[in-house]
Amino acid sequence: MKRDRRLPKCLMAMTMALSCVVATATAAAADKAWLKDWQQKNTAWRALHLIGPQPQRLDATRQLIDEFLVPMRFNVLILEVNYGFDFRSHPELECRGLGRQQARELTDFCRKRGIRLIPLFNCLGHQSWSGNTSALLKKHPEFDETPHVPADNKGIYCREWCPSHPGVNKVVFDLLDELIDAFDVDALHVGMDEVFLIGSEKCPRCKGKDPGELLAKVVNELHGQLVGKRGVEMLVWGDRLLDAAKFSYGTWEASKTGSHRAIGRIPKDIVVCDWHYGKREDYPSVRFFQEQGFRVLPSTWNNPDGGVALIRCSRKDATPKMLGTLFTGWSAGGNGERLLAGLRSKETAPRAEKGRKPDTGRQIAAVIRAGVKELDAASPPPRKDK
Repeated sequence: MKRDRRLPKCLMAMTMALSCVVATATAAAADKAWLKDWQQKNTAWRALHLIGPQPQRLDATRQLIDEFLVPMRFNVLILEVNYGFDFRSHPELECRGLGRQQARELTDFCRKRGIRLIPLFNCLGHQSWSGNTSALLKKHPEFDETPHVPADNKGIYCREWCPSHPGVNKVVFDLLDELIDAFDVDALHVGMDEVFLIGSEKCPRCKGKDPGELLAKVVNELHGQLVGKRGVEMLVWGDRLLDAAKFSYGTWEASKTGSHRAIGRIPKDIVVCDWHYGKREDYPSVRFFQEQGFRVLPSTWNNPDGGVALIRCSRKDATPKMLGTLFTGWSAGGNGERLLAGLRSKETAPRAEKGRKPDTGRQIAAVIRAGVKELDAASPPPRKDK
């Protein structure tokens, strides 16, 4: 009588599960090795931010990387995804966009070129734009900080979720976990810029609370999930951590709501992206964040003179907390198409046609050219062997 050599079903299941664990552990070890190698090779960040990637136009992103980011020695790509991802953890949100395979392929594409990809998901603020409310508050209006605001968002800049609602983190953390797993990344940018409604008197949960405590609550909860549980690095925009009464930046680049009081209540291992776009004699917040113990990444946009001035300021009295430079790509095309066209153009400076605003892609291209020239002057590229 022949003996049945097939494994029992329970044993087969255990074997398959063990194989998955081993494969996951092997992949995690490889990812840590890649990050360690990247950190050793890159003493300064040279980063680009893009917003709104579209799956059907990823070729433009790859062309931008190969034609310009690699030759210009960029080593970080911050990709603002928000709800433009095919989230499966919460199908009720009905999100569409990048899929898991595309996300991982883009991460691998970047890593092979020495570029660290970091997804960005707007937390707390920027939950609407103009008359359009984003998926979270559209499908979960109970999370809204200001539900009394009309559906067309008239009278506000952007909606925000309620930092005191007991159910919002469960949904948001699921989305963030999904992005981390899909892109297979070691860092996540959580946005949190331009928050103006926090502590609204119309919110029954937040009314009368200190905006500084509320902002710190959100930051600390995100930090606990991302850094504490997932072991990834966390980045934020810095404007809500600056006191507008102390820094003469205005209400966009600094806070008048009291949210700045959060700065002494949040972990110091967070990377603060300190954005300023216009030309100034000085940018004191760059030093301030370092003095407070944070690593800082000064961030430019569409003004070449302002970008160069910010880069020069960042080198003045810099400490080891100074990470490098981030070139933001607002209106550069979700996949960088407009920026790619601007960099390909032979024009060295953007020109506005009569009656029209200058092309933003060319403006950002001009900032990158001027900024990279400034960075290369301070840290020339290594000489190639003849």
